[in-house]
Amino acid sequence: MYGALTYTGEARAALLAHKERGALGLAALLGPVLARAVLMASHAPETSAPASVPTAPARRGPPSRDGGPSPRRRMPVTLVPVPSARRAVAGRGHDPVRRMAREAARTLRREGMAVRVLPVLRQRRRVVDQSGLTAAQRTANLAGALEMVPGGERLLGAGRVVLVDDVMTTGVSLAEAARALGGGAAAAVLAVRSDG
Repeated sequence: MYGALTYTGEARAALLAHKERGALGLAALLGPVLARAVLMASHAPETSAPASVPTAPARRGPPSRDGGPSPRRRMPVTLVPVPSARRAVAGRGHDPVRRMAREAARTLRREGMAVRVLPVLRQRRRVVDQSGLTAAQRTANLAGALEMVPGGERLLGAGRVVLVDDVMTTGVSLAEAARALGGGAAAAVLAVRSDG
């Protein structure tokens, strides 16, 4: 799993403004930051259980100018947003993770990467809000909660799959999303919460 930022200070404020207060224009700033973590995840060896949370180095400019491997030489990448509950999306009036994933994909396409966003996961049952839950409670809350949409396996096709989310606290949401996809997906998040 790869994170672009730590969930503190300005990063936390921007994410909350985008996610909870409808500051939709922030997606144009947050998406390119998420693209850095996606780029790292798409270059990483495939694994279903990453042991650490590397953070993308802070820098300005497009992802391919950091001296790393050029995205032009990599296989196609499919970004799969971790789904929010329908009621949360309805309450916010938008899906913040999907919006940031689209902006990240737009950034990476400008750099020559073949990338697309496919929301092929959905919640199959209601879950409670994760904030305030312990890691064990989060695990129980999300166990078996996600599933692939009908035909999702066919839609994913060839190439690298990268799960994307806004904030990683314990990693339970990403683990459940990876399980629903059948494993083997890399993961990239905009921010890593260190107090989780």
